[in-house]
Amino acid sequence: MKIIITGGCGFVGSALCLFLRKNLPNSKILSVDNLSKIYSKFNQKILKKNKIRTEIVDLGKFNCLKDIKFKSDFIIDCSAEPAVEVSRNNISKVIRSNFLSTYNILEKTKIDNSKLIFISSSRVYPIKNSYVKFQKYKKNKKHLPYSEKEDFSGQKTIYGFTKYSSEKLIEEYNYSSNLKYIINRCGLISGPGQFGKVEQGLVSLWLWRHMNKLSLKYLGYNGKGEQVRDVLFIEDLCNLILKQIKSYHIFQNNLFCVGGGAKNSINLKNLTKICEKITSNKVEIINNMETSIYDIPYYVTSLKKIKKFTKWEPKISLNEGLKITYNWMRKNQTTIRKFF
Repeated sequence: MKIIITGGCGFVGSALCLFLRKNLPNSKILSVDNLSKIYSKFNQKILKKNKIRTEIVDLGKFNCLKDIKFKSDFIIDCSAEPAVEVSRNNISKVIRSNFLSTYNILEKTKIDNSKLIFISSSRVYPIKNSYVKFQKYKKNKKHLPYSEKEDFSGQKTIYGFTKYSSEKLIEEYNYSSNLKYIINRCGLISGPGQFGKVEQGLVSLWLWRHMNKLSLKYLGYNGKGEQVRDVLFIEDLCNLILKQIKSYHIFQNNLFCVGGGAKNSINLKNLTKICEKITSNKVEIINNMETSIYDIPYYVTSLKKIKKFTKWEPKISLNEGLKITYNWMRKNQTTIRKFF
C-alpha cells in the first residue's frame, strides 16, 4: 500500500505519518509539504528518522504534483493554512493553500486512481449558527452539537469558505470522475507534537503557558472565558483514519463530523482550572473585551453519523489527553521551546 500525506510535516500530517508507519508496517508513505511553518523542518527530521521521505512542494501552484512519480493508493490531505485570522489579511494565500491545493490533489487522485481522505474543518459552518447555539446552551446548559446537516447560509470566514468550497469540489469530482472520497470535518484537535499559537492550537498553548508561568488572555465575549469547544486527541483521529483505510468501502463517498463530542467539551475558564491543576501553576489572565468578527463562541461535534458507520468514538478523555500532552512538553521542553 502506498500513501501520500499532504501537509505531512504539520501537526496532524506528521502524527498520521508516524502512526500509519507503525500500524501499517508494509506500507510506503510519502510526506508532501512546503515546509512553511517554523516547526516543519523539525518534523521533517523526525519523519526521516522513521524512513518517511518528504517531497517539498508548494501545493498552491497549478499542476505542482505532476512530477511526483510516487503512485498512491491513498492520498490523505492534511494541508491547509489553519489560522482563521490569517484569512482576513492574506486572502490570496489562504485560497491558494486551502482551495487550489485541493484541485491539485484531486488531479493527482485521477492520475493515480487513488482514494482520498480529506481533513476538513468545523469552520465551514456560518458564524451566526454558533451565536444561536451558544445562547441556547447558556440558557439551558444543554449541548446542541453540530451535525452534517446544518444551515450553511451565511458568512463562514475566508478560511471556512475555502474548506467548504474544497468539500464541494471533491463532491463534483466524485460526480464527474467517480472519485472515491471520505471527508472528515474536524474541530479542535490536540496532543503531543502540537506547537500552539493564539490563532491555532489552543489547548497546547494553554498548557505550555501554564507550564512556563506566562500570561494568557480571555479574548472577546466580555473577556470571561466562556467560549466552548470540544477537543479531539490526535491519537483518536489517527485510529479513525486507520479504520477508514482498512475498511474504505464502508465509509467511502461520505462526509463525517469528527470531534471530541459533548463529553470532551470545555470552556476557557474550566480549561484554565484543569491546566492549573496539572501544572500546579497559576498564571495571570488578561480580560480582553474585544471580540473578533471571525471568532465563534461555541462548537461541539455531533458523533451520531460516524457511530452509525463504525464503533469508533474518542477513547482518550480531555483530562487524560491534557496529561499526556503535558508529559510530552516536560520531556521535550528544551527542544520544543523555540516553536511555542
